[in-house]
Amino acid sequence: MGKTWNEKLTGSKPPHTAVLEKPFAGLKPGETLFIPSPLLVRDYMRAIRYGERGTIGQMRAEMASQHGAATTCPLTASLFARIAAEAAWEDLQAGKSISEITPFWRLIDADSAVGRRLSCGQDFIRTTRANEARLTSALAAEVYACTT
Repeated sequence: MGKTWNEKLTGSKPPHTAVLEKPFAGLKPGETLFIPSPLLVRDYMRAIRYGERGTIGQMRAEMASQHGAATTCPLTASLFARIAAEAAWEDLQAGKSISEITPFWRLIDADSAVGRRLSCGQDFIRTTRANEARLTSALAAEVYACTT
């Protein structure tokens, strides 16, 4: 039996920056490429607030900027987003509540290449996003009603 998603999440190399020796992902030799870790991607997902959304592209740009690189590796960023999402799904299936797991649906769109491959299915992402949006709207309306 292979590793669990949670083992993959915690058992990888630390984030690092590499100087490219040959062209890759639109970069030229000599440019820098940030390679995140699954844990760093998970932490990024966890920082997205309830009711908000991000994209893997936004995450890549922010990570590259934070780490002084020209870009963040598109391959590892997507792969590690999947690992973080699958580990969260594994936790949910093991009995953790949805509020205790990494909110991967805030970063991964159901119709994206990563979203289409997740074990949870695209409907889980769509439903969870819709529920958060509905609750966020209801809370905003309630706060507005209290202030007027």
